Amino acid sequence: MFALPSMWNLVISTIVFFIAAWYFHRYLEEQGIPKGMARGFLVFVLASVVSWGSGDVVDWIQEKIEGPQATAQAPDDATQLLKVLGQFQK
Repeated sequence: MFALPSMWNLVISTIVFFIAAWYFHRYLEEQGIPKGMARGFLVFVLASVVSWGSGDVVDWIQEKIEGPQATAQAPDDATQLLKVLGQFQK
C-alpha cells in the first residue's frame, strides 16, 4: 500500500526545489553553458531529484520521531467496496 505524504514533506520539498533550481541555474551560468531548452530541462530534472530526495529524508526523520504512519488501503474486491459504500449511505 502507499503512505500519504506529510505536510512537512510537501512544504520542505517545495522550498528545496526552488532553492536547488536557483543554485543549478546559477552554477550552469557560471560554467558558460548557453541558455536554452536543454539547460532549462536539466535544471528542472536536477532540482526535482534533489526535492524528491529531501522529501524522502523528511518522511524518514518523521517516521523515526513519531513511529510508522498508517497506510491507506484499498478494498480487495468489489464486494468489500460495496459493503463499505453501503455503510456510508445509512
